Amino acid sequence: MKLTMKAALAAGLLSLAACGGQGDDSLGDNIADNADAVAENIEAVGEASGNEAVDDAAEAKAEVVRETGEAKEEAIDDADVNAAAVNLQ
Repeated sequence: MKLTMKAALAAGLLSLAACGGQGDDSLGDNIADNADAVAENIEAVGEASGNEAVDDAAEAKAEVVRETGEAKEEAIDDADVNAAAVNLQ
């Protein structure tokens, strides 16, 4: 499960690094979308386990990942990040 989450996070960060500097809304959306993708992977692993306790724990962890992604999205939007400047560094 950790490997799947790390791989999804790495893929999301790579796509985020390749972002064309489309402003803070796009940057925040990318982070929230990545968190959602990671959460879906976590849920899939839980469902595939065939164990109800593991599935319940995976769903709870996935919810935390989604909430964290949404909080980061809001923080970026509130901070008015200039994504073009961030991508140039």
